[in-house]
Amino acid sequence: MSRLGAQPIKIAGSVKVTISGRLVKVEGPKGTLDYEVPENISVNEEDGQIIVSRKGDDKKAKSMHGLAHSLINNMIIGVSNGFKKQLEIRGVGYKVKMGGDTLELNVGFSHSVKFKCPDGITITTPNQTNMIIEGYDKHLVGQTAASIRGIKPPEPYKGKGIRYLDEYVAIKEGKKIG
Repeated sequence: MSRLGAQPIKIAGSVKVTISGRLVKVEGPKGTLDYEVPENISVNEEDGQIIVSRKGDDKKAKSMHGLAHSLINNMIIGVSNGFKKQLEIRGVGYKVKMGGDTLELNVGFSHSVKFKCPDGITITTPNQTNMIIEGYDKHLVGQTAASIRGIKPPEPYKGKGIRYLDEYVAIKEGKKIG
């Protein structure tokens, strides 16, 4: 039995969960998310908690049990508190600027790169080298951060590029002469 999937999910006070068949809909102050549960997983609401259980003991049901639990838990956390990723830019002359819903990055190319912010995501730039990506969908926040980082990932010789705030980049030694 899945150790994670066996635990009940507590519903926050400001969150409303609707279960109709295999569709789980979560509404909160930050937004609304829905998830279609796999056929071999059942979801029930009891006493302000959500119970995720599996209908069989086959390999597919066991693998989906903990996944369904985590996805529903992340939906509840997201619509009540939200998720946040922080990125920083390192490099001489590298900077970032937010204009409307478009992020403009100057990261060493001959042109500035424009990144359109997806719906449900807010990007703030407290200074020219930091970005904060916030939203209520954990997958969308992570994918947006990864897409921005993919524009100019940190290179291993000087460490220049876009990286997560707490990311460690191992710096390689340069070529030796003689």
